[in-house]
Amino acid sequence: MADRRDAPRQPIELKVEYKRLNTFFADYTKNISKGGTFIKTNRPLPIGTEFVFKLFVPTLGKPLTIHGEVQRVVSEPGPDDDDDNDDNDEPGMAIRFVYRKGDARESVEALVEELMVSALGPRISAGLIDATRRRDP
Repeated sequence: MADRRDAPRQPIELKVEYKRLNTFFADYTKNISKGGTFIKTNRPLPIGTEFVFKLFVPTLGKPLTIHGEVQRVVSEPGPDDDDDNDDNDEPGMAIRFVYRKGDARESVEALVEELMVSALGPRISAGLIDATRRRDP
C-alpha cells in the first residue's frame, strides 16, 4: 500500500490525553508531521471520529489542545511490507489534524518543525521541511 501522507512523519514520542465515553485515556504518539500523528493504543477510536486531544510537548509549559480525525486504525500488527508505512507494526490510530476557525494552524506547524529539528538535527530536518513546503499550495 502506498504512503498517502502529505507531509513526512518523524518518530517523535509525546504523551497525548483524550476523552472517550467519559473516560480519560493517556497514550503516546509514535510519529508526528505537520498534518497529523499516529497514536499508539490498544483502544483506537472508530475511523471518522473527530475528537480533541492534548499533546504534551516538554518545551511548552502547558499541553497543546488539537482537534483531530481518525483516518485509519491498526488493530493488530501487520506484515512488514517495506512500503514506507511504518504504522503497521503497532496497534493504534492515524490522526489527521483538523483546524477550525480560530485554531492556530501556523503555531502547530511551527511546533512540529521545532520538534523535527530537535529530533533530527537542523540539516536533515531542513530537507524534510523544504520538501513539505514544495507540496503545500
